[in-house]
Amino acid sequence: MELNQSREEQLSALIDSYGNLVFSICYKMTSDYFASEDLSQETFLSAYKHLSEFDGEYEKAWICRIATNKCLDYLRGAGRRIVPVEDICEENCRPPDLQGTPEHICLEDEVRETLLARCRSLKPPYDEIAKAYYYDEMDAGEIAVQRGMKLKTVQTQIYRARSMLRKLYGKEKGA
Repeated sequence: MELNQSREEQLSALIDSYGNLVFSICYKMTSDYFASEDLSQETFLSAYKHLSEFDGEYEKAWICRIATNKCLDYLRGAGRRIVPVEDICEENCRPPDLQGTPEHICLEDEVRETLLARCRSLKPPYDEIAKAYYYDEMDAGEIAVQRGMKLKTVQTQIYRARSMLRKLYGKEKGA
């Protein structure tokens, strides 16, 4: 960018030079054509707002970094924008006739049995903590009161038990 250009001319030069690149980055990161168009515009708007702070070096890297950050912000917020649809909604969204089917009950029982077996396979005290938290669905406060322990201790044990369970389930997937 030339320093004697107006801000509008500088922006126009950026768009001419890097418009396709920015759109490509956005599309590659989001896989959404329309979101990529919006994110490209946001990228150049942000660049325009911060032109006075830009020293002119590494122009391509600067604009690519802005685009990447815009996409990351968009993707972080994507989970909050998802609207459940019929085939992917939570169990309580299902029509009532599917919840009591023998297949559903059998699968639920099998998952719970596997969870209980994994919890019991942990070393003490994590076995009992994992069973209470994951299988019996007690919260950390209830477990602390029941066992006469400090809440922070129970929370730490739940965290460690979760890590151990992840490893157990991970080994199953890898096998």
